[in-house]
Amino acid sequence: MAHEKRKPKPHWNHRQGAPAPGLWLYGIHAVRAALENPRRKVHRLVATERAVEELGKKALGRVRHEVATPDAISKMLPPGSVHQGVALNCEKLPDRALDDVLGPAKGRRRIVLVLDQITDPHNAGAILRSASAFGVDAVVVQDRHAPPESGVLAKAASGALDTVPIATVVNIARTLEQLGELEFWRVALAGDGDQSLPEAVSTGDVALVLGSEGSGVRRLVRERCDTSASIPIESSMESLNVSNAAAVALYELRR
Repeated sequence: MAHEKRKPKPHWNHRQGAPAPGLWLYGIHAVRAALENPRRKVHRLVATERAVEELGKKALGRVRHEVATPDAISKMLPPGSVHQGVALNCEKLPDRALDDVLGPAKGRRRIVLVLDQITDPHNAGAILRSASAFGVDAVVVQDRHAPPESGVLAKAASGALDTVPIATVVNIARTLEQLGELEFWRVALAGDGDQSLPEAVSTGDVALVLGSEGSGVRRLVRERCDTSASIPIESSMESLNVSNAAAVALYELRR
């Protein structure tokens, strides 16, 4: 019987850009943050001459870069990627536990943001961006029912994917029990919350739980919280997008 001839393994073609290991991140802020993150393993950087100048010497010191045209970079990425003239091939960040990312209090309230099955990468990225802006100490995501690390997520996060400490956990409800043992006041953000957010939170460390875009915070997760809270909005609008709600809530917690 004739044996089928084996196909040669694909190799990493530096000229053509595919196939390549890891994932592609794009956009000035996302790529610069990834390059400046020592935990991020990087392989290849392709950029226009203008983007090379924007990235700066600190970011460029980790990996040799190739200069290419915007069209050539577009062909390396999914259609419609707004790459701003730069693309970075790198590895996914390694998962970290809550104990690894949550540091001691530094003279102000610690805030942990818990994302309960938020799956849209644009929303998750926007939430990470707000988390960075308002000094969130850690973001907790589940190992399932969370958007995978991707160029879309990193671009929406505008660099926060590599600057905000992210803990990946198996069970959100058990993690909330752990946060309770650490004396975090646990608040589920919901449209039918028991109180408004300013009433629900006074002083001390806070774990704020945000639910999925459709069904909100799950019942079992909500039961592990100390209280639930809502953001007062006009009756003409039923609810806020979860990423907008996160930004408003974090502003209130830091105000």
